[in-house]
Amino acid sequence: MALLAPPLFILIWSGAFVAVRAGLPDATPLYFLAIRFTIAAGVLACFAPWSFRGWRAGWRQCGHLAVSGSLLNAFYLGAAYLAMTDIRAATMALIGAFHPIATALLSGPVLGERFRGRQWLGFVLGAVGVALVAGVGAFGLGHPEGIAWAFASICCMIVGTLYHARHCRDAPPVAANTIQLASAGVAAWILTALFEVPHITWTPATIASLAYLILGVSLGGMGLLLYMLRTGAAGEVAANFYLTPGVAALLGWVVLGEDLPGAMLPGFALTMLGMFLVRERSDRSG
Repeated sequence: MALLAPPLFILIWSGAFVAVRAGLPDATPLYFLAIRFTIAAGVLACFAPWSFRGWRAGWRQCGHLAVSGSLLNAFYLGAAYLAMTDIRAATMALIGAFHPIATALLSGPVLGERFRGRQWLGFVLGAVGVALVAGVGAFGLGHPEGIAWAFASICCMIVGTLYHARHCRDAPPVAANTIQLASAGVAAWILTALFEVPHITWTPATIASLAYLILGVSLGGMGLLLYMLRTGAAGEVAANFYLTPGVAALLGWVVLGEDLPGAMLPGFALTMLGMFLVRERSDRSG
């Protein structure tokens, strides 16, 4: 499981970009997220008697899970979707490259994690690889509102990752995901009421997109992310997000017939090299 979790997570998470492109034209984004989280939490709640068995969690840890779940799901994705109404996906991917390296930098003072020199080189190479895949020209300053939402999204992911690793690492992944998705659903409904007039048209593409995002990403992908945060260093786990823009571009080419970026192959190769260096075993204290 430790070997399979990272590549499976990267594939599932990257597929979300294709699913979102297919489903969002027929729905307002925050309303779409609210429906997604509510159904996903309901599905997991059916397994509550088994997933919560033997886990003696108090209200304090449940509160920590609710906070991290809102950050990792509702606020991260909500801000990202709002950003992509104003900026391109490539711009969002480029800004997203700040997530792994910022998480690694903050994991030292917050979690006591330490990384070797080769690993820091890996974080830098990963960020450069993402820049090549997305295209440095994607970072245009002509859309300040969209860029602000994008940075807000990444900040939510960074804080949520560190918060979960500090306060919720010992929680069983299925039980943790149930609480987190339920709290994300509540937060998403609030965001929907604040920022948009909800609308959805139930087309086959919308239903297929929602099904993949619920079963694949919210249940499978988030479960794998929580598993990796439980067993590994937060900075190493965050480094997996370096590969998602490249894999998403490949999936978009295969599934949607989209063009591949000109620097796709060298950028992806550089990102893979960075990931190889990051996966050198880190020293953790505390």
